[in-house]
Amino acid sequence: MRTRTFTTRSEEETIALAAELAREWAPERCVLLIGNLGAGKTTFAKGVAEGLGAAAAEEISSPTFALIHEHGEGQLYHVDLYRLETEAEAASLGLDEILARRAVVLLEWGERFPRLWPEERVEVRIEQREDDSRWIEVRELP
Repeated sequence: MRTRTFTTRSEEETIALAAELAREWAPERCVLLIGNLGAGKTTFAKGVAEGLGAAAAEEISSPTFALIHEHGEGQLYHVDLYRLETEAEAASLGLDEILARRAVVLLEWGERFPRLWPEERVEVRIEQREDDSRWIEVRELP
């Protein structure tokens, strides 16, 4: 397991960091984005999209109501599980099929359903600090 921590001081820095990290990730990567509402999970997703060349940052929005957004012709899937209550609801989205594709799969609120995710994954924890900076921990499992 490899863990790295970062601090970003603006939305632009968070996007740049996520883009840099995304360039390290091979396809078939499951990435859990963990943090409270407003922590910066969707901002991080914008950087991942740019880093992969799947979409421009301004094209990325939270999939809260659609649940799943696909970008870059299947290169990136951005999933928001906030509105789901049970593991069965999450499983019914066909996430096992998406995770089997050669794509990076970003899962907001994925920590709520830990049994659904592969053992090999990346967990990105984002915390907003009082000074509006973001503390970001990137843990690559196992």
